Amino acid sequence: MDDWKMQQGNLGPEADDAYDDMSMYEIEGEPNMLAPVDIFVSTVDPMKEPPLVTANTVLSILAMDYPVDKISCYISDDGASMLTFESLSETAEFARKWVPFCKKFSIEPRAPEMYFTLKVDYLKDKVQPTFVKERRAMKREYEEFKVRINALVAKAQKVPPEGWIMQDGTPWPGNNTKDHPGMIQVFLGQSGGHDTEGNELPRLVYVSREKRPGFLHHKKAGAMNALVRVSGVLTNAPFMLNLDCDHYINNSKAAREAMCFLMDPQIGRKVCYVQFPQRFDGIDRHDRYANRNTVFFDINMKGLDGIQGPVYVGTGCVFRRQALYGYEPPKGPKRPKMVSCGCCPCFGRRKKDKKYPKNGGNENGPSLEAVEDDKELLMSQMNFEKKFGQSAIFVTSTLMDQGGVPPSSSPAALLKEAIHVISCGYEDKTEWGSELGWIYGSITEDILTGFKMHCRGWRSIYCMPKLPAFKGSAPINLSDRLNQVLRWALGSVEIFFSRHCPAWYGLKGAKLRWLERFAYVNTTIYPFTSLPLLAYCTLPAICLLTDKFIMPPISTFASLFFIALFLSIFATGILELRWSGVSIEEWWRNEQFWVIGGISAHLFAVVQGLLKVLAGIDTNFTVTSKTTDDEEFGELYTFKWTTLLIPPTTVLIINLVGVVAGISDAINNGYQSWGPLFGKLFFSFWVIVHLYPFLKGLMGRQNRTPTIVVIWSVLLASIFSLLWVRIDPFVLKTKGPDTTQCGINC
Repeated sequence: MDDWKMQQGNLGPEADDAYDDMSMYEIEGEPNMLAPVDIFVSTVDPMKEPPLVTANTVLSILAMDYPVDKISCYISDDGASMLTFESLSETAEFARKWVPFCKKFSIEPRAPEMYFTLKVDYLKDKVQPTFVKERRAMKREYEEFKVRINALVAKAQKVPPEGWIMQDGTPWPGNNTKDHPGMIQVFLGQSGGHDTEGNELPRLVYVSREKRPGFLHHKKAGAMNALVRVSGVLTNAPFMLNLDCDHYINNSKAAREAMCFLMDPQIGRKVCYVQFPQRFDGIDRHDRYANRNTVFFDINMKGLDGIQGPVYVGTGCVFRRQALYGYEPPKGPKRPKMVSCGCCPCFGRRKKDKKYPKNGGNENGPSLEAVEDDKELLMSQMNFEKKFGQSAIFVTSTLMDQGGVPPSSSPAALLKEAIHVISCGYEDKTEWGSELGWIYGSITEDILTGFKMHCRGWRSIYCMPKLPAFKGSAPINLSDRLNQVLRWALGSVEIFFSRHCPAWYGLKGAKLRWLERFAYVNTTIYPFTSLPLLAYCTLPAICLLTDKFIMPPISTFASLFFIALFLSIFATGILELRWSGVSIEEWWRNEQFWVIGGISAHLFAVVQGLLKVLAGIDTNFTVTSKTTDDEEFGELYTFKWTTLLIPPTTVLIINLVGVVAGISDAINNGYQSWGPLFGKLFFSFWVIVHLYPFLKGLMGRQNRTPTIVVIWSVLLASIFSLLWVRIDPFVLKTKGPDTTQCGINC
């Protein structure tokens, strides 16, 4: 299969070719040769990330279409919550019934909440006469499972004064979430890891890393690196899939899709990860706040796939473990050098004479060179420990390209070592977070992690199956959506001011292609476009308020240049839409929210980023809530106060006031003033139309804007307008007599 087909995923007939290539790893009657996969799911706060949502993600993983002995699921509980632990225990028990049901009837998706809420004919293509009966029984089992999970959630609402007590009567080790030991519990995969039909189940492991005061824990990036080390000790699969707790597996063959690329004999060895697009459930039909990010996932990411690969977006990504360990991609086979006999020095290299032992050594005794080799071996071992940490078992696992654990290691010894590698001080004086694993230094650790791999010469692949591989939930509330965009934008600003700035990082090695570098630069500088965007959104209103058309003199050539530039951008946009299949409505929603986010979240990100760099003032972010409203799209109308709402409201009021003032002035001044007015009104209306979704979100269900937002916005709009009129910077200030009083001959 050629490179073009490999890069396009399974978007058509070439998908069949990919699966034909994978058939060599699954031959009937022979052991399955598909590579093992370790799957990571991260969660922090079960009150904001409901246990039922996490349980559905775990169940979809355990039921995926992949050899069960090749799957290991690791759950990172970074909040050390007993609620998460007990919910996972209930999930493991329910999985014994759910997994065989999924595989027997080949249902999709394999997250029970999503499967039972599908409004489709579930009898289609199901020819087994027992399907209806078993489906009803399984739905009753799932409803009982939900009752048990909800009971645990209700119990956890109020923490006892003495802290949580486990079923055996011992205190829960994580009662103090900021000071607790590391915890690992294997629920499935060893003794008792079988379903109700006696079939083996995938391994399911609960992990909560140690936390102590005075240590930096690096939030999600630190939790993911802890999972990398734990999995390296316990299972050490050569590939790793990471998912957010609210992103379930929608396509049970998703791992096989990724293996088509990672195990490809031609280009697979140089692929560091396979990134899938993010798809979401629960978004309103019109996608008011552009939660689907269609332009990014269906246009930009596909374009990057033709260079050096897409950026890593934080979830739905299958990694090569060796790439996360900081290794460079394997080089192609070199042409063997010609060796000559020495009679003709023009061809090849001369055959070296045999060297004899020196420094008192002989062929039967140790020489100085042998002693030096032992020293080099010792230094190499010390370097590995300095790089990966003080764990002989883990360091050994990093050298195993094909994965696996030493057969002589006992499960008890491996668990003890796994506890050691998630201790607080394990990463001290190592390269974790700087060169290995998820990279620290930004709240958008995903961009940095993928960027470091591309700088080493790896390439990535963008895979877009017809049936989306994963689906998650998105914040459809306006305030939550703006805070999410603020977090992404602030992470980009942090990267821009860090040593990892794509504009200059990695220039010496020159392993990052220039177009790929340009794309990474774009991911770090886009928040700064908020400054000219804010000026663009306010100037039309200022023109209407001051009765002046603010435009510097432009030559004819410059005018033609800007017109040609505008037409070329417009034509490129049309071609992109036709190539990607993105609709005009989706493109327009993205354009609208780009303006809304640009004059609010992006602007705040630039200010906060500068404060962090110049004054050291840090910003704490909370996890976006994954809870859902009982009413469909009920959260869409929920109002949550945030200062991010003030700038767009101010711009909206300024433009509305400007339109009223401009029309009033034109009516008073007569017919001749209507011509210049239309140009000003066009740009002002253009801004208002872009902000229309924001206005609807601000009004809420009752079409009523909160008083605090109105007061602040009117105040800022008034101050800004009056100040601008008072300064009047576009009128030339001259000194001399007043020609309006004494005429031109004054």
